[in-house]
Amino acid sequence: MLLRGKTAIITGAASPRGIGLATARRFAEEGARVAILDIDGTAAQAAAQGLGDAHIGIACNVADQASCQKAVEAVVDGFGQIDILINNAGITQPVKFLDITPADWDRIQDVNLKGVLFLSQAVIPHMRKRKSGSIACMSSVSAQRGGGIFGGPHYSAAKAGVLGLAKAMAREFGADGIRVNCVTPGLVGTDITSGKLNDEMKAKILEGIPLGRLGEAKDVAGIYTFLASDLSAYVTGAVIDVNGGMLIH
Repeated sequence: MLLRGKTAIITGAASPRGIGLATARRFAEEGARVAILDIDGTAAQAAAQGLGDAHIGIACNVADQASCQKAVEAVVDGFGQIDILINNAGITQPVKFLDITPADWDRIQDVNLKGVLFLSQAVIPHMRKRKSGSIACMSSVSAQRGGGIFGGPHYSAAKAGVLGLAKAMAREFGADGIRVNCVTPGLVGTDITSGKLNDEMKAKILEGIPLGRLGEAKDVAGIYTFLASDLSAYVTGAVIDVNGGMLIH
């Protein structure tokens, strides 16, 4: 088991078809104890119970610093340590550039980018004490190509911010034994994309994907597992594409 004896926090992991829950399941299979953090505390607890008795679910609004601090303290109380943080929580909004309102901008930035800041700030002091830790952050191919299919420009901007923030954290905390990396998925079949692709749209998208299929949540979960494990012990500040070749550069 790649994560035996490890403890992990995964944010935004209560959605049944989401990348976060797929990652939680994979981590549990690999021997980790998992804390599922989600804005829906009831759903987080149910998702954790589905993994087994060793795991916990906690309500957390990643856009609120006090909520993040409280949730991390609960994880430390429950597990005694934090080895892995997966900054997975995110939201999107398909609007055009000229239609983005100040409220739209703040909401997308708060969850997707500020959430990474707040959770990492709450977790890193615990990792520094132990001189060990792995943090992986969810970005997106839309940050690299300047737009996605379901996310507006403000989403691309937030996910590009995640790339820069993660690289900065990797530089600052490498001496403390803390690794920080990013994952940039392409189009993945989750609750966010469910029912929004007709056959014509899907066929057009697949023309640009060399592997000839859309991504699955388990594809990203596998990369998160690699980054959380000792297999990536000498990897930090990296950006790993998980897009079937959609963005070969």
